[in-house]
Amino acid sequence: MNLRCQSCGAELVVAPELRTTVCPYCAAPSVVERPPSVDRPEPVFTLGFALTHQAAGERVKAWLRSRHPWTHSGLKRAPLQDVRGVYVPAWLYSARAESEYSASIGEDYRETETYTTTENGKTVTKTRTVTKTEWRSLRGAHAEYVPDVLVTASRGLPNAELEALEPFDLRALARYEPGLVAGWVTEEPSLAREECLAQARAEAEALVARRLAAFMPGDSHRDLRYQMRLEEESLDVCLVPVWVLAARYAPNAPPLRVVVNGQTGEVYGNPPVSWVKVALTVLTVVALGVGLYFLLRGHS
Repeated sequence: MNLRCQSCGAELVVAPELRTTVCPYCAAPSVVERPPSVDRPEPVFTLGFALTHQAAGERVKAWLRSRHPWTHSGLKRAPLQDVRGVYVPAWLYSARAESEYSASIGEDYRETETYTTTENGKTVTKTRTVTKTEWRSLRGAHAEYVPDVLVTASRGLPNAELEALEPFDLRALARYEPGLVAGWVTEEPSLAREECLAQARAEAEALVARRLAAFMPGDSHRDLRYQMRLEEESLDVCLVPVWVLAARYAPNAPPLRVVVNGQTGEVYGNPPVSWVKVALTVLTVVALGVGLYFLLRGHS
């Protein structure tokens, strides 16, 4: 898409997956105002960055140093490259959940019982306290509001990675205005709305299922079954702040991509395992086991 810079008049080309650009001639930030569509609606909310570029880098360096002993040794001294602050599109879902459920509820009680045992060759009678459970059926209805389920709308940031960065402080949500994201890399949604809606519904249902289990009375329960309806659904595009960094840990390997929550500093990445370290650890354990075996055998 072509865009005319409002500052110097230069004609700029903006990639279709982005909403923002910076003029290379005058450094003026611009925001693309595309016509909204079903899968690319106008953002409704924005969460601002609270973590600076430098602070994000420090969080990642500390995170790299704290990885488990079998990660690649180059990570601890890996230089950070391509540090970018990105406004990632996500869908913010809310609904009211209506559930009808049935379950068996267990109530514990204690009884004293008599039993026989053998002591010193003689049969003796003793008593002990045992816990038993009385089960009864329960049916009912449960209703609750499920707010603020966040699912990714970006193919670049899978939902598992977004979940690893959560929670975001949604109390800081602001109504979207182009000026809030000007000068930052801002993505357009690249996942279909229906695909994201199905993901959001699945997360909402899983959340309600956990709450239903916690809602059950008694000391225990089993055979919990329920039928759930999600009503009064809302689904809005929200731009969330994410720092994206690359850690170059080895010259012959692709860099490790690391993402950071731009609000809280939560870090996520999938560090590579050093199989040399794993093999050395296994060989060391085996050697110690063999040495201990011969040591004990020599004393026997």
